[in-house]
This record gives sequence, structure tokens and C-alpha cells, in this order.
Amino acid sequence: MSLTPTDIAAARARVPGAFSQPLSTRLRRYGLWGGLVALMCYCLWAFDFSPLRIWTGLGRLGDVLGFMFPPYVWQTWEEFSEILKGLGETLSIAFMGTFLGAIIAFPLSFLGAKNINRLNFFRLGVRRGYDVIRAFETLILALIFIRAFGLGPLAGILAIAVSEVGTFAKLFSEAIENTSNKPVEGVKASGGSRLQQIRFAIAPQVNPVMVSILLYNFESNVRSGTILGIVGAGGIGFLLSDRISAYKWDEAWSIIFLIIAMVYVIDYLSGLIRARIIGTWDGAK
Repeated sequence: MSLTPTDIAAARARVPGAFSQPLSTRLRRYGLWGGLVALMCYCLWAFDFSPLRIWTGLGRLGDVLGFMFPPYVWQTWEEFSEILKGLGETLSIAFMGTFLGAIIAFPLSFLGAKNINRLNFFRLGVRRGYDVIRAFETLILALIFIRAFGLGPLAGILAIAVSEVGTFAKLFSEAIENTSNKPVEGVKASGGSRLQQIRFAIAPQVNPVMVSILLYNFESNVRSGTILGIVGAGGIGFLLSDRISAYKWDEAWSIIFLIIAMVYVIDYLSGLIRARIIGTWDGAK
């Protein structure tokens, strides 16, 4: 049965409230949209936005992008080896920072999981510790460690490691909490201790998840390592910053292309590793 326009008009006349929102709802909606528009206008005014500035900036951006092609090719091995060393240093910073962060976070994650740590006040305190660590941006940590230990890769490694402790511990503890309790009950029924329950019932469930998290964060830390190098924490970012400061945009773009290629290769290899590990674990069930 289909309604005609006459039927709809008659229904609207009988119960007009069903076809329109209450005045209070409409006022709240208008107020919300008005506030968002006012905030946007204020931001544009506070940040000195103007069409002329955007047009001028686009022209300068075009000049910078003009150096992308053809890519710059280093003529001597001495010059190119310096770039390769910077890429390797960035890769090492990301690997060591991720590895150290995971080692420290692994035992802490069990203290923050409610199915492992039954003491609520202790578990919540540990979780708040995760939040405190995660509150510090990696770049801020790098500046602090540069001040403490000087310029170089050590500051970058420590910055990534400390930042990842909070991230890994939180993600690992959530993975532990989401495990099934049935394998634990089976190990417990066979006389297994608490550590054996964790080793043989919980760990096989969370290991693939933890490896996946580690690989993903390692990819992310390779990119972060580039930024850390710009502030003096070593790696390819330092060389990139040096080329940009000297207005050698052709070399800078070639370095950026190499960084993109390195991240792509790492992403591809990480995907293969994740698929192999998780696939092997699925087949073993």
C-alpha cells in the first residue's frame, strides 16, 4: 500500500510533531553549527589566513616541487655512502628503540591485565603509568635525551624506547585480557602452576598479536626516526635537514624518495612476516 501526497498532508495536519523536530533540538543544532563556524572563522583570523597568502605559498611550493624530477643522482661513492649510512642509522635507531621498548613493556603488560593481576589498585596504578609514559611525545623525549646524552643515535633510541614502553604495555595488556579462559582452565585442571598457565595457555594466544603490533610499530618508528634525526638524534633526518637548510632541494627530494622506498620495503617484508606467523599459529590450532 502506497501513500499519496494527500494522505501525507492529512497525517502531517493530525500529528505535526511527528514531522518536525522540537524547538529545543533545533536550537541545539543551530547553536552547535554556529559555534563550529565561529571557531573556524576565529582560527582563520588568528592564523592570518588570506587568499593572497595561499596563492603566494602555492607558487613557492611549485618551485620546491620542481626539483623532484629528474631525481638527483650522487656522482661519487663517498657522497652516496653517506646517505646509505644515514638510512642504516635510522633503521638501527628504529629497531633498537622498538626492541628495547618491547622487552621492558612485555612484563609490565601482565601487571596491567585484569585476568592476570587481580589487585585492582595495583593494576590501575600500572595502567596510569602507561598513560603517563604515553603522554610524552617521542619528539619531546628526543629533545630531553639530546640535552642529557648529547647529539647522536643514542638519544633517538632512548626516545623511541621510552615512548614504546607505554604503547606496547597498553596494547599487550589489552591483548592478554581478550584471550580465552578455556585453555587456562585446561592447564589448571591438569595441575599446571600459574606461570605454566601463562606460558602454555595465554602466551600462544597473544604471541601472534604481539608480533603484529611489534612489526607495525617498527614501521612507524622508521618514519619517526627520520623526524628525530632532524632535531639532532642522528640518522637520515639529519642529512635531510642539512640539505633543506642549504636549499639543496634536488638532493633533499632524492633522500625523501629513498626514505619512501625504505619504508615501502619494510612494510612489504613486515606483511610477509605477519602473514607467515599468524598463518602458522592458525594452522596449529
